[in-house]
Amino acid sequence: MSLLLDNQFRELPADKSVDTKLFLETVSHIPLFFDCLGSKVFSVIKSDINGNITKIRAVYLQDPVKYVTLQHILEAEREVHGAEWPKVGATLALMWLKRGLRFIQILLQSLVDGDRDENNPNLIRVNVTKAYEQALKKYHGWIVQKIFHAALLAAPYRSNFLKALSKGEEVKEEECLANVHQFLVNYTATIDAIYEMFINLNAELDYTV
Repeated sequence: MSLLLDNQFRELPADKSVDTKLFLETVSHIPLFFDCLGSKVFSVIKSDINGNITKIRAVYLQDPVKYVTLQHILEAEREVHGAEWPKVGATLALMWLKRGLRFIQILLQSLVDGDRDENNPNLIRVNVTKAYEQALKKYHGWIVQKIFHAALLAAPYRSNFLKALSKGEEVKEEECLANVHQFLVNYTATIDAIYEMFINLNAELDYTV
């Protein structure tokens, strides 16, 4: 079984609400994805995702009945924090978490779509670069961008990355990418729903770090 299929996201209900408990249970396995990228440089994103998950979980556990969906958390924090919202609490943590999750989604989708450097077909640098530029770069200042540039150069070989996603098993590339495609269906829908929620609640911020 692949690393991704071991912990798939659930199909969303018709109203696209994201159940907080199920989301936290599933997303807690996502940081393992960055171990497949090999380089410790990617531990920056892994650590950020872990930290944001922890912050959201801490808020959820204060009142699981009240915070049954992610939107319930955002709406409650908007009421409590007033003008400071959305740059506070679980709202801010989720804002950054969704960007890290989008990075993974674009990277995996790029692999499924067959994007590759024809001169270096066994590198995933082109996929990682696409993901970074679309999901994270605009929120990063010059120094952080430099750190991520180093991470891009340290991206693993395509074959090694796919093998890592297959938990070290020798799996045909087509089979591995089929598993990735299957994982992306509900994963992408969940991320899209969270982004849409932030837009609808006017909770998105564009500051850089």
